[in-house]
Amino acid sequence: MPVKKINVSPVSKGDVVEVEIVDLSHDGEGVGFAEGFTLFVPETAPGDLAAVKVITVQKSYARALPVSIIRLSPHRTTPACKHFHECGGCQLQHIQYNHQLHLKQKRVVDALQRLGGLEVQVQPIIGMPYPWSYRNKAQVPLAFEHGRVVAGFYEKRSHRVVNIEECSIQHPGSNQVINETRAALQELQIPIYDEKNHKGIVRHILSRVSFSTGELLLTIITKGEKLLHTAQLVERLCGSIESLVGIVQNVNNRPGNNILGTNNITLWGRPYLAEKLGGLTFQISSQSFFQVNPAQSEVLYDRVLAFAGLTGRETVFDLYCGTGAIAIYLAGQAGRVIGVDNVLRAVEDARMNASINRINNSEFYSGRAEDVVPDLLEKGYHPDLIVVDPPRKGCEVKLLETIVAAAPERIIYVSCNPATLARDLRGLAEKGYTLMKIQPGDMFPHTSHVETVGLMSCVTTK
Repeated sequence: MPVKKINVSPVSKGDVVEVEIVDLSHDGEGVGFAEGFTLFVPETAPGDLAAVKVITVQKSYARALPVSIIRLSPHRTTPACKHFHECGGCQLQHIQYNHQLHLKQKRVVDALQRLGGLEVQVQPIIGMPYPWSYRNKAQVPLAFEHGRVVAGFYEKRSHRVVNIEECSIQHPGSNQVINETRAALQELQIPIYDEKNHKGIVRHILSRVSFSTGELLLTIITKGEKLLHTAQLVERLCGSIESLVGIVQNVNNRPGNNILGTNNITLWGRPYLAEKLGGLTFQISSQSFFQVNPAQSEVLYDRVLAFAGLTGRETVFDLYCGTGAIAIYLAGQAGRVIGVDNVLRAVEDARMNASINRINNSEFYSGRAEDVVPDLLEKGYHPDLIVVDPPRKGCEVKLLETIVAAAPERIIYVSCNPATLARDLRGLAEKGYTLMKIQPGDMFPHTSHVETVGLMSCVTTK
């Protein structure tokens, strides 16, 4: 019998209460109820019976930390990473992988039904045969503590950097780059940035690795252009990282949480690496958007291609196209593909990737899609299919209105957030589109994130 939720808190900060965990939140926290009042508890699993200590109380929910697990969920497992209880990078390593997939599938279904009011058969989620070492990108903050350089990920619920030598979801090459760069910065005594007083030099390390070629690209993010002992640093890193193809310095003078700045300086080698997906080659720079899981990306793009149902005559708009991966993937079976992205560097990369792959039926434009698409329509371009792959916040209302005005027969929505996906699909459904297919995929094993591809159709547009 479902728990009736209430909005009057029966708990106070500091209380220890016993709760049964019945679900997971979108952030991967366990969900339980105390006299009908919602409690969010990290590092718990559905099926746990736990004693928890309340740490914050809001109007409609409270947060608590586990004190002890009275009854273990049958879906629990031992986390593979020794840093799991500190690091905020993964949320679900304590849950068996098959059950992680079940919970993510449920999250997509619940979002579509409760938030979108949509009924469609959700296809079984596509998981990974080996859900480890899958990430091709690591961006880690740095700190200087007790006389040593610390590099890793932020501790849960804080900005303290957890020193990590091996991340179990990163490619081993990225772990090597981080370890060698941390050691070099320590040896050369290069000042580490302190976000509290905005002093120091080196802020972050960003590593990218190509799964197909093994190439490694290192980006060192600094507060200003001055980087001490640059020649010695480059020599040290080139001598210790065999597959390194380039070292880039990215300058970010802004205080706050933004990681990358706009100014890049190539210190050594080339400022990009090459990755292959589906027989295509993509050039990826430090600032390029590219899916972090190459194996699942190919699975995802194959599903997009299948949903597209192209015959070779269609005009396809790819909005939020990034480096053009989806557009180029579809180009071989379309009449014309047009990509739009508001990041100029991404559009430049997309054009380069089209050239590398000898794609002659593509065009890429820089600007906000809601501004560029009307111009394309005025020039006589009329899309048969629009593919949209927005950030987690989903599409702006104006963009959804622009898509509807373009009147494509089909829309493919690629999403990393089931809640905003459901919201936007509901908006399109209200404008005459019918949700035909939904395919979840596990792009980010052991985290709370889930990727989803949705197909909508409107048979009355043409």
